[in-house]
Amino acid sequence: MRRLPWLLPLFVLFVLGCMTCAQSSSGFRQNALDCNDRSGILCTEVYDSIGYGGAYTGHDESALLFYSDVPGSGNTGVYFLRLPKDPPTQPNQNGTGGTFNFQLHPTFWVGMALCDDQSAPNPGGSPGRPNIPCTPNSDNNIFDGSDPTLTDYIGSHPGTGFMEMQFYPPGWVSSCDNTNRWCSALLTFGLSQNLNTGSIGGCSGPGGSPVEYVNFAFITKSGMPGGPPSPQMQNGATFTPTTDTLFYNSGDLLRIDLHDTMNGLKITITDLTTNQSGSMTASSANGFASLKFDPTGATCTQTFHDFHTIYATSSEHTRVPWAAHSFNIAFSDELGHFEYCNAVNGSDGTCLVDGVHDLDSALDGAEDDNFCFDATTAGAVGFVPIGGCTDSDIDFDGVSYQLVWPGTFTNTTRDRSLHAEPVQFTSPLFKGTKGESRNYGRVAFETNLPRIEFDTNPPCQRHFSNPADPVPGKDCVNPPKGANFYPLFTTAQTEDENCIWQLGGAHIPGTTNTFGGSSTAEYGGLLNLAYPATGGMPTFRYNNFRNVLRNNPCRHDQDEGEGEDYNHDHAKFHDSASQPQNSSLSYQDPSQGMNLQSVNGVRSITHNGTCVSFAGDGLLNNNPGYLFTFEACDLSALGTSIGNFSVVVTGPLGFLYQKSAVLTSGYVLINPL
Repeated sequence: MRRLPWLLPLFVLFVLGCMTCAQSSSGFRQNALDCNDRSGILCTEVYDSIGYGGAYTGHDESALLFYSDVPGSGNTGVYFLRLPKDPPTQPNQNGTGGTFNFQLHPTFWVGMALCDDQSAPNPGGSPGRPNIPCTPNSDNNIFDGSDPTLTDYIGSHPGTGFMEMQFYPPGWVSSCDNTNRWCSALLTFGLSQNLNTGSIGGCSGPGGSPVEYVNFAFITKSGMPGGPPSPQMQNGATFTPTTDTLFYNSGDLLRIDLHDTMNGLKITITDLTTNQSGSMTASSANGFASLKFDPTGATCTQTFHDFHTIYATSSEHTRVPWAAHSFNIAFSDELGHFEYCNAVNGSDGTCLVDGVHDLDSALDGAEDDNFCFDATTAGAVGFVPIGGCTDSDIDFDGVSYQLVWPGTFTNTTRDRSLHAEPVQFTSPLFKGTKGESRNYGRVAFETNLPRIEFDTNPPCQRHFSNPADPVPGKDCVNPPKGANFYPLFTTAQTEDENCIWQLGGAHIPGTTNTFGGSSTAEYGGLLNLAYPATGGMPTFRYNNFRNVLRNNPCRHDQDEGEGEDYNHDHAKFHDSASQPQNSSLSYQDPSQGMNLQSVNGVRSITHNGTCVSFAGDGLLNNNPGYLFTFEACDLSALGTSIGNFSVVVTGPLGFLYQKSAVLTSGYVLINPL
């Protein structure tokens, strides 16, 4: 068995690569994905520690889960997400200035479970349990029972990976570059271990620990990775953005499309603000691979393959058996990775002089101020000149756990002056068997706080059985000890009446539902989950708080679309049968000098499959007296085009305009069920 070539310590890479901010950010991200080291802050949370000597690796993840028993809900999804703006007030070292997004979260992401036959729980098989190959997009992969004598025992589950579509905020060493832009990447994770036997694949981590391996590729305009994504071939080019990388501005509205293809899961992101788009496919052709599970092998090797989605649906039963969380389809924020530091040890990257809020209250006295960067170094390469540390905040006293989130002040003006805008996103829509857009029927709130409250005073007793703590569940609390605040999901409405989710406090302007108004109420009680374990019996853990709602309180119930044809004619519409008076159409044909705007809503809304048509009154170049009919179709399920539209306008003196065209950019979303 051979160890992977583990990466240089984070502070060394930063010092060596600080000639350009791109190099420094590349080094940060490379180490942040070293999942067997404490620097691995961007990795999927494993149900048990895999670091050297059992050291903790992971982070705090607050998540929103989406459930539906309709096929397609487990392997397709379309989100609309608005990237948050930072406040006008710059951060300062004493914590009295503004709070930027990079201080709240190094990333947030949307996720989905994948097939990976080389990954846990049972790669290679185990005594009495042959390996079951994963069948993509099938609920036949569901094995989540806790009785090892039954056929649905979780230890028999096919190999499972997890995908995170991560977004990185601007401003600091964790960012893409120093140009105040966001970027994003597709990541897949797997665990090279058989949980039934405890055996580790041909690759091992520090101290012989199992390896959580990762593929990484930026979303690019060409759809091609800038460097090799695979676990063994990643290099500086993998983690360094280029001119082909898709960048976004704060405040941009993104459409995120996830769907499985013959070559693997493909993610396409369209920036509806700039009209740029990019994609990435988790395919063998793009260099995605798994570490080969071979516990008897003398070499550490990888196998290239296409990563397909694993489930047809999404529910409490569609799990990743080796992950701390219980989800398949989810949005998650990553918390607890910025603490102020006033002086940094240049030789090992630890903090010499603690910053504001730092209580150092861990039970065993452990210091969590590691992987630190000082203000001078950050400022020298164009980042915000403040010093801080990015290690996991095990005593919950860093920036993420203070009243610095959007909506934590009741004074709206002061809140917006000092706090970032919230990330806002819609509930995803998925494609049904006939290509129709559908809503998820239920949602759940989940946070893995019990998994990471191991060093609070007193610690969370999360082990329910095999092994069992003296009082399972005792001192597992939300908010965690040391925190002054824990963010929650709330809902609001956009100007065009769409429901959106947002993350922060209970006082974000326009909020419509706070789900109890506190994290304690929102995330609910402890969740007892079974995981495969050695010895033939499962282990039960309290790794999460989870609250499952009976419905989806933030459904998407209107048609909408926007885009251009080959001639740069531009159409934008939204309509709702329940609110036709608030529906609208905007259409421009530059070649004809034509600008049509609807007035007083629309009428005669009619659906036919994935098409909608409606009529209304309009202003043509600000002149009244015109009538229009409009039709749009969503053709994305066919895989041949985005959609098409037709418009007919009549008016005074026999005026007639007609146009039908295929969209070359944008999107069409019709009749969500």
